[in-house]
Amino acid sequence: MSDPENPLPERRIVSSRHLAEGDGWEASELEFGMIVAFNAFTRWTTRCMAAAGNPNLTPLEILVLHNVNHRGREKRLTDICFLLNIEDTHTVNYALRKLLKSELLETDKRGKEVFYRTSETGAGLCEAYRAIRKSCFLDGLSRLDNKGEDLRVIAAQLRTMSGQYDQASRAAASL
Repeated sequence: MSDPENPLPERRIVSSRHLAEGDGWEASELEFGMIVAFNAFTRWTTRCMAAAGNPNLTPLEILVLHNVNHRGREKRLTDICFLLNIEDTHTVNYALRKLLKSELLETDKRGKEVFYRTSETGAGLCEAYRAIRKSCFLDGLSRLDNKGEDLRVIAAQLRTMSGQYDQASRAAASL
């Protein structure tokens, strides 16, 4: 049945129709949006980092570098995994080793704990990334209707959805 005020039929933009049948089909639309956004974000981070001067880092390595650089505080592997919500510590540990080999990070061992911090080169690369991000992303973002508060609401909703997915993954692991 068509709506005279809206002559276009309702479109469900999903990646997997079999997941969009019945109640809750909107979750499939959300998931498709997250898939597209995730892939666009990872493509952006690698291209931004290449423009900043290092084309050899993966999206995870870029996130780890920025996280270690965050607030100029040393971080442990467990801190990085916790803040980035990464369960597989091996992937983060591999990223840390690669960043150390590239001389973007430095370490300090205290007892059994290893603390990571950005090197001068790593901090400079993060600053160059920041400048590229401002000119290529933030300047364009300012032309959209979304204001800072709108972005904060979206970010809060994404963090809430992250919690829902974490709970669902725990439930699925117990099946």
